[in-house]
Amino acid sequence: MFENVSIFTAIIGFILVLGPLVVVHELGHYLVGRFFGVKAEAFSVGFGKEIAGFTDKRGTRWKLSALPLGGYVQFAGNMNPASQPTDEWLELPEEERQKTFQAKSLGARALIVAAGPVTNLIVAVLIVAGFVFAYGEQVAEPIVGGLVDDSPALAAGLEPGDRIVEVDGARIETFRDVIDRVAPYPGDPVEVTVERDGREIPFSFDIGTNLEKDRFGNEFRTGYLGVLSYEGGYRFEERGPIESLAAGFDRSMMLMKLQAVGIWQIITGRRSVKELGGPIKIAKYSGEQLVSGWPAFISFIAAISINLAFINLLPIPVLDGGHLAFYAAEAVRRKPISAKGQEWAFRTGMAFVLTLMVFVTILDISSLPIFGG
Repeated sequence: MFENVSIFTAIIGFILVLGPLVVVHELGHYLVGRFFGVKAEAFSVGFGKEIAGFTDKRGTRWKLSALPLGGYVQFAGNMNPASQPTDEWLELPEEERQKTFQAKSLGARALIVAAGPVTNLIVAVLIVAGFVFAYGEQVAEPIVGGLVDDSPALAAGLEPGDRIVEVDGARIETFRDVIDRVAPYPGDPVEVTVERDGREIPFSFDIGTNLEKDRFGNEFRTGYLGVLSYEGGYRFEERGPIESLAAGFDRSMMLMKLQAVGIWQIITGRRSVKELGGPIKIAKYSGEQLVSGWPAFISFIAAISINLAFINLLPIPVLDGGHLAFYAAEAVRRKPISAKGQEWAFRTGMAFVLTLMVFVTILDISSLPIFGG
């Protein structure tokens, strides 16, 4: 394993993270498309000029391209956003036409498009489930073992021995549930209900804000109550395959929810746009996790896989979620969006995505140590 973070480890980490995740994302599209009988003309890892490749017996060109920032599957037929027939498509022989994406039902097309992000989610679930199955799951009773000085919980009146039973109306089973309900919401009002001497007592106060730094100097702003867990309440529990998968699914969905919360907080101004990150920041974090050991690195892969699934499901034209939005509109209207509407939507979506990429890249560069970040 690498010992120090450098440009080299960042590049290696970036390739080891995004390379496999792009491949499995596109494989999701490819395999479901193949299930429905759609011919794939090309499967590319990366964009731009082909560096190396081969053509299989089904006529699919598998290739590695010059710009390693994504990938794509090119299905047979000249697709437009809502898969409307074109003159060129109508002129194809019937046998060939039936192998094109446009020829498939609305439901089949939606499943093919959704398969990419769903595959990324499955990868994350399997990684988390693997850790739970191998190491067990740490469970801590939501009992207040102590309180941090000058903390919100202390000021509100919580006491050692209190058992936290609800946070904002959600039932609490473990200390992890408390963290999940509090950490993403620094500064927000919260209602915490505790059980004390057989009675349930509600407390209303604001979540504290804690600025943490990891060993690489990265800063993270999280919410906290100032409650210490009860030492005697910790235990490790072994999990079987089914329980591990359930835990992996629950944790992955929670991380996806936290990403949605974080994006909304940035949009509404409750978090800084500096918390956004692009390829350079992903490379930086990839290198840091690579030198931290394989468990940390594989966990990071799971987090990025969830991130890819979430981003691709956003209803932005040019992303998978944008295609799914077109299909949803088609299902409701009983006809596709007009060609002009599709064109303007995709131009707008492409402009938005490119602008966002430039913006986050500038933020990434400005955060590098050479620029005082």
